[in-house]
Order: sequence, then C-alpha cells, then structure tokens
Amino acid sequence: MMNNWRNKLLVEMSWWGMEGLAGTAGYAATTEEKIKRIAENGFDGINAFVPSSDDSQLWKEKLEQYGLSFSVNAYPASTADMSAFIEKAIQFGSVDYINVQVMKPFLTGEQALELLSGIDALSRHAGIPIFIETHRGTITQDLIRTRQFLEALPELRLTIDYSHYVVAGELHTISSEAEEMLQSLLPHAGSIHTRISNGEQVQIDPGEAGEHPMLPHFARWWEEAMDQWRAAERRESDRFPVVIELGPAPYAITRDEAGARREELGDRWSQALYLKQLVRQLWQKGLQ
Repeated sequence: MMNNWRNKLLVEMSWWGMEGLAGTAGYAATTEEKIKRIAENGFDGINAFVPSSDDSQLWKEKLEQYGLSFSVNAYPASTADMSAFIEKAIQFGSVDYINVQVMKPFLTGEQALELLSGIDALSRHAGIPIFIETHRGTITQDLIRTRQFLEALPELRLTIDYSHYVVAGELHTISSEAEEMLQSLLPHAGSIHTRISNGEQVQIDPGEAGEHPMLPHFARWWEEAMDQWRAAERRESDRFPVVIELGPAPYAITRDEAGARREELGDRWSQALYLKQLVRQLWQKGLQ
C-alpha cells in the first residue's frame, strides 16, 4: 500500500464559487485578496481558468507563495478545441489537471466515443490529466449514456458531480436501481465536485451541521469514489482533487427569483468551509 495516503487528497476551492460572496466571507475584491482568503482558510488549491498573459505572472507568484495546487476548466466541442486549450495550459505551465465539460450534449454513439477517446488521447500525449465532468448540457448529461461510454472506454476518468444527475432525474429518494447506476461510475472518478441537489434544485444548503436529508447520499458517493481511487494502482505523484464548487446567484437559490436574482438565501462561504471539513473527514475515515 502506498505511503502517505493522508497527503494524497487535495481540497480545492472553485474560483467561480468566489464570485458574489457575502455573509461570513467578508469582502475580497481583487485576485490577490481572493487567493489569500482561500489559502488562509485551509484549502489546498484553486480550480479556475487559464490566466491571461497579463495576469499569468501574478497567478504564478501567488500560487507559489501560498503553496497552492492549480487546476483549470475547459469547454471543448471538438478535439481541435481540446488541443488548443491544452497548448494554453502548457504555456501557463502550472496546471495539475484539466476538468472538462464536453459541449456536445446531443452527440451519441460512435461519434461521441470517438470524441471522448480523442480527448483522452490528447491528455495522455500531453501528460496532463483530464477528467470529464458529469454535467447537464454536456456529452455526459445522461447517466445511462455515460455508463455506456465507460463500458466502451474503461480508461476514461471522470469528475463526479452527481448534483446534475439527481436534479435531472428528480431523485428525491434514491432507489436501488438509481444507486446501482450511480455506483457504477465511481471506479472511474478522477476528481469530485461537491455540490448537493435535492432533486428539485441543483444546489442547496447542506445545513450548518449537514442536517439536510440528501447529504448522506452525496457523502456516501464521495466516500466510495475516494475508496475506489485508493484501491487502484497509483504513482507517488498522484493526487485526488475534490473541488468545493458552490456557484453564485442565479445558480444559488435567491429570494428575488422574479427580480434581479442576486439576494442569496444561504451563506455560500460557510457552506464551502463546512464541505471542506466534511471531505477531509471522509478521506480520513477511509484511512482508518
């Protein structure tokens, strides 16, 4: 068994999730302030975007200053899109992995497999891990179809975000049939996004102490993904990234749904800190 499993977990904060924060987060307007807040609150890294040429030096300096890991998101619709994005990531030079939403939601069959296989081949050639996110409005929006992809491409790695499948399937309760389908994807998890759905809204407040009735389901899936990842053969350099990704309004539920949709019901920063703690507890539980 590999040594130092404790250090294999990376809990990253979503840069998108830093938008529009209020409540306990206070106010952090600049890039420097946001990175500092993420680091000082105990996150291991940041999931964001490839910085522009004007901002790249600042990002590199701050990531190094705080010892933060760094991953980015890509939205390709073709292998050409993915290849061009990988070149940008290589030019920046500090990208640990790429989270990918493949923007071809209506592509099926052999064409879909060809695209996914091509993206995976580009990842291996570049030496940068790529994880395909389970996400509405993308090539993986259908749970059944995604499992079929994995049967044909068993080496494909996923970012598991089950909030999309729970809300799309209106899974207020998790049937044995749904559980079996969801469990079947977890051995392919390369990373996790920790959003919780109640089957009606894609992103809900887990509660100050995690009392929401859907949280145990998501915690179970996250823990199983961790266990599956540790059970596979790993290199010393491999890490398991978990992104605390709680989107801003209007992704977050708001009081003014018929208006500007900016007045959030919950405190996303306190929710993010709770989920960070929970993820680390789940990882530690698997080491005992």
